[in-house]
Amino acid sequence: MSRRRTARTALVALFVTALVTAQLTASKVLAVPLPVSVGPVGSTVFLPGAALAYALTFFASDCYAELYGKRDAQVLVNVGFVMNFVLLALVWSTILAPAAPTSVDPGQFATVLGASTNIVAGSLLAYVVSQNWDVLVFHALRDRTEGSYLWLRNIGSTATSQAIDTVLFVSIAFFAAPTLLGTGQALPVSVLVALVVGQYLLKLLIALVDTPFVYAVVRFVSDGTDEEPANPWTVE
Repeated sequence: MSRRRTARTALVALFVTALVTAQLTASKVLAVPLPVSVGPVGSTVFLPGAALAYALTFFASDCYAELYGKRDAQVLVNVGFVMNFVLLALVWSTILAPAAPTSVDPGQFATVLGASTNIVAGSLLAYVVSQNWDVLVFHALRDRTEGSYLWLRNIGSTATSQAIDTVLFVSIAFFAAPTLLGTGQALPVSVLVALVVGQYLLKLLIALVDTPFVYAVVRFVSDGTDEEPANPWTVE
C-alpha cells in the first residue's frame, strides 16, 4: 500500500478518534495554571476537556487538506459532523437502556457520558462552522500563495477557525442556550470573556506548535515525488 493511501486512512482515523474523544470529554472542565497572571484570564485558564482532543482535529484536517485537496477535506469535515449525531444516539441509547444489577451506577454513567443540552448545542454548531471555515481559509491561502508558505495556511486557517470555534462554543454553551432554553445558569459576561481568551490562547499555542508536525507529515507522505515543503520557520 502506498504512503498516500496509508496516510489517508491514518489521518481519517486520527480525525474521527480525536472528534469522538472531544465529544466524550467535553463535560470535564480543566484548570490549567499559568506562570503569570494574564489580563482577564488571571492565573488559571479554564477550558473544557475536549479542547486538547479537538485541537488534534484541526491538525488532521489541515494535513488532509494539504495532501488530498479541498473537496476531500470538506467531505471529511461534514461526514464527521454527521457522525457526531451517531455518537450521541449510541451514547443516549446506552444511557436509557436498563442496567444490570452488576453495572456501574447508571446515574454516574449518565453524568459522565451524557453531555448537557448546552454542551451539545454549542459543540455541534461550533464544529460545523469552524471546521468548514478552516478548510476554506486553508485553500484560499494556498491559492493566494500558489502553494507556498504551508506554515502560513496552517497557522492562519487554524488560528481563525479556533477563534470562531471558541467564541461560538462558549457563547452558546454558557450563555445563549441557558438563557433561551432555560437549561442552566448563564455565566456573567466577564467570566465568558475570560473563558474565550484563555481557551483561545492555548489553542493558538497548539496551532504554532503543531506546524512543524504538519510539515513532517506532508514531507513523509510526499516521499520525494511531490514538491517538498520548506522549513516551517524559514521565510520563502
